Amino acid sequence: MELKHNIVGWFEIPVADMARAIQFYENVFEIKLQREKMGPLDMAWFPWVENSVGAGGSLVYDPDNYKPTADGVLIYFTTASGDIDEDLKRVVANGGQAIMPKTLISPEIGYMGIFIDSEGNRLALHAH
Repeated sequence: MELKHNIVGWFEIPVADMARAIQFYENVFEIKLQREKMGPLDMAWFPWVENSVGAGGSLVYDPDNYKPTADGVLIYFTTASGDIDEDLKRVVANGGQAIMPKTLISPEIGYMGIFIDSEGNRLALHAH
């Protein structure tokens, strides 16, 4: 089957403290998240661009069904600044941990860095 779109359509990052997580991500990525209650879920949506490459996503607080982890799926954020070193500095300044510094994947693919967010989730940054 020929794909007509990227296979990932949405992601959700579990959080233990929504206010703390919103502050962390807004400060690290210099963005504004939109907080919404969706039934029993407390969500904060990352901004996204319609008809663009990549998937939208959100933070989710629902302690019965979502648990932060450093051992699960690895989501890569495309850094808007283009500077992984600066983004990792903001991670640390906002209560997270940088666990892999800016590292070349390949000249064609670019660079990555890995961090633990304020909630204990392992995530990555990517830049060309």
